[in-house]
Amino acid sequence: MSKKLKIIAIIMIVLSAFLSVGFSFKIKAPKTVYRVYLKGKSLGIIKSKASLENYINKKQKQIKEEYGVEKVYAPEDIDIVKEITFNEDTTSIKKIYNKIEGTSPFTINGYKITIKGVAATEGSTQIESEIKNQTVYVIEKDTFIEAIDNSVKSFISEEDYNNFANDTQAKIDDTGKVIEKIYLENKVTIKKQNIPVDEKIYQDDVELSQYLIFGTTEKQKEYIVKSGDTISDIAFNNKMSTEEFLIANPSYTDENSLLAPGQPVNIGVLNPQINVVEQDYVVSRVKKKYSTEVKYDSNQFVGYQVTKQKGRDGENRVTQRVYKVNGATKTIEPISTEVIKEAINEVIVKGKKSYGHGYGNHVSVSGSWGWPATCSSVSSYFGWRWGSLHKGIDIAGCGQGSYIFAAQAGKVVMSKADRSGGWPGGYGMNGEIIFIDHGNGYYSEYAHMCPGCRYVKTGDVVEKGQPIGGMGKTGAATGVHLHFAIWKGYPHRGTVLNPMQFY
Repeated sequence: MSKKLKIIAIIMIVLSAFLSVGFSFKIKAPKTVYRVYLKGKSLGIIKSKASLENYINKKQKQIKEEYGVEKVYAPEDIDIVKEITFNEDTTSIKKIYNKIEGTSPFTINGYKITIKGVAATEGSTQIESEIKNQTVYVIEKDTFIEAIDNSVKSFISEEDYNNFANDTQAKIDDTGKVIEKIYLENKVTIKKQNIPVDEKIYQDDVELSQYLIFGTTEKQKEYIVKSGDTISDIAFNNKMSTEEFLIANPSYTDENSLLAPGQPVNIGVLNPQINVVEQDYVVSRVKKKYSTEVKYDSNQFVGYQVTKQKGRDGENRVTQRVYKVNGATKTIEPISTEVIKEAINEVIVKGKKSYGHGYGNHVSVSGSWGWPATCSSVSSYFGWRWGSLHKGIDIAGCGQGSYIFAAQAGKVVMSKADRSGGWPGGYGMNGEIIFIDHGNGYYSEYAHMCPGCRYVKTGDVVEKGQPIGGMGKTGAATGVHLHFAIWKGYPHRGTVLNPMQFY
């Protein structure tokens, strides 16, 4: 028998043996399992998704105690995907858990709150700090609501807030104020979801209020009151406004509150993370400053000056809509003006005759300073706000194009339009602007005039009370107003002074 035939014979014998005994082949049934992915990487296969979730909840007792929750969930970057397989090999729940722990944070159920930011602008009252888009996490939605309520009450007096909320505001008879609206300028969205426990999760409305007001939950700086200290002095010396001091120290009702030597006070600079807007309807009696009319007598020498008619201030009843942001006036909109008592202009006669060469160009700087606008509402005073020094006062409520007057006689040393912020010396973004040299080391600054509203040019000599421009909001300004500043030395190079000390 050949070798090939022998092999065939052996195969036939083996087959006959299988057939005589009997042979059966059993196919395994498919099983449903779950593959666990962490950050896109497979950790293994488990039999039950619920078993991993229950194991995580059972092991994380510390998280449940810390946050007062009943359940802890898997990390955000865990994916558990159903699979059908014939392979019975699975990974133990404990091994999967150990791979997750320390790699990704577990989560708890709560609320994700998104606060849309507000861009920084140099408005009619202040340079506002930029509020960026941010996210706040809380377990209970009421924590955020209470924190917002606390923050609003920090910027609005408790009496005013309660009267507004309870609709018990006094009606305006002759003068007074009514709050029309209180609202957040920011857009806020609230979404319920699982929150990673490595995020800052607020459980206390007081702590969250501090963050919304100061931009941090860290303990604020303190100052120990010394004998003779006043609230306004402490505030200014620590780059705060008196309003900011009162917000940071709510136990004091106004800037005249008594301070006890040795007592600590908060001097943390406010950095609000929200913009609380208070819209007021205000009626007030406002003094109407008289204007000065100068006449010249060619028969009298330069230096001669006689008051022909004394000026007398008038009085108006002014109705305005005032917008405050975080306790500071931002915009004043004039509504109406009722004249109660007419102002009487002062008339001064000056000599025009020259003594000789050189004397005729002398500029007089004597006498009180004139008010530079047709209205007297100051929307923002000289001082610190949000850590920035407001170098002057803002006068608002006069209306677009209303006259701006030279506060003293002098020579115009700059009359220019700046809307790009490209000027050297620190006075960019002031729009249509004028500087006047008053001849005695003092200079005055007039900014944000309306387009094409500069009535004098560089080199012109102007008299006190002479119209030099019109009020506007050019440059970085959010409302119609005049930014008025007085300097000892050239503006933004010398020393800035508080204009109100001249009136």
